[in-house]
Amino acid sequence: MKVLHINQSDLSGGAAIAGYRLHQGLLGQGADSRLLVWRPKTISDRVDYAARLAILDKLTAPITQQLGLYYINKLGTFTIPKHSFYKNADVLNFHVLHGGSRGYFNYLAIPSLTKRKPAVFTFHDMWSFTGHCAYSYDCDRWKRGCGKCPDLNIYPAIPKDNTHIEWKLKNWAYSHSNLTIVTPSRWLCEQAKQSMLNRFPIHHIPNGINTEVYQPLESQQCKSVLNIPTGKTVLMFAATNLAEKRKGGDLLLKALQSLPQSLKAETIVLTFGTGGETIAETVGIPALNLGYASNDHFKAIAYSAADLFLFPTRADNLPVVLQESMACGTPMVSFNIGGVPDLVRPGITGYLAPPEDIQDFCNGIVQLLEDKPLRETMAQQCRAIALEDYSLELQAQRYMNLYSATRQAIGNRHASNSQ
Repeated sequence: MKVLHINQSDLSGGAAIAGYRLHQGLLGQGADSRLLVWRPKTISDRVDYAARLAILDKLTAPITQQLGLYYINKLGTFTIPKHSFYKNADVLNFHVLHGGSRGYFNYLAIPSLTKRKPAVFTFHDMWSFTGHCAYSYDCDRWKRGCGKCPDLNIYPAIPKDNTHIEWKLKNWAYSHSNLTIVTPSRWLCEQAKQSMLNRFPIHHIPNGINTEVYQPLESQQCKSVLNIPTGKTVLMFAATNLAEKRKGGDLLLKALQSLPQSLKAETIVLTFGTGGETIAETVGIPALNLGYASNDHFKAIAYSAADLFLFPTRADNLPVVLQESMACGTPMVSFNIGGVPDLVRPGITGYLAPPEDIQDFCNGIVQLLEDKPLRETMAQQCRAIALEDYSLELQAQRYMNLYSATRQAIGNRHASNSQ
């Protein structure tokens, strides 16, 4: 099975990491998996740049960007069929096809790319069926065609409301395409079934994780490696940019400020990502910021050093960091939104507070820290669920089965049309 993934990146960001892990899992199953991406981070003969025509992009970008119709100027996308990766592929797997105001992929090319190649489209957010946003929050205008957008600043932000036009263009592209949809979370599966993409088969396949790398390590040793003082309670938070509103860094600060003073005195906050340096001076709790970390073994040490993983997100699909925390046996506190409940299961793997309820989020932290037996039971259950539901081998096998079924369906359709 020769599989070609098309994604924004191979290692930068949660969706890129999830896509790359699938690639690794498929290689482990004997598949010939390759990637075309906008921003390659790995040096490999299996990873290459997605096609682009820089001169034409630059000439047309000011017009399409000003109109708020991102990416339709990316004419280089139509040259992807000339790439050897595409020519040799048995099946395509689309992932994140957007990327800020610049982007790399023209969604109007999906019909031509899927005309002769069976294709799976793995969603990592809602962008594929909205008029511009990756997450719509409380807005459901995407069900009816968008237009009159209530918030043009949601990523990817646009300067002008042409969301109805973009919605129509996507709808046109899909009406001329052959796709099978995959959603990693149950929540996103339900959203997709209510969207323009309900014309296609929609499957729920969770992302996988390497449970041999991400596994519980001896906590005290991990704290020693990170130079965390003996006896300190460790609260961990991770995001590519801790200041990003969607990830709820502001909610985290308010929750930490609300912790009892006695608890603050024995606590240290451990963070991944940029922006964590401000936590100590804002909330009065010592903080250790590890910056952006891409090494899986190092991240496993950090999760194992943590007593709780805190994730105050406002919108998410199936967060990679929650899977990593779960596999390392670290209980979690988060909000009941999106795909988070798939992973943070109340009383089993962690604590779920109502969306943006800072006080209840704080209550969850206190409750789990004060109940060590419950926390230890949750740690065991986190690990058991990670092994049972989210192993990389299970995900890769599910995708292999889906690729085969998709190829067979396309073959049957072509045979029927030729009769």
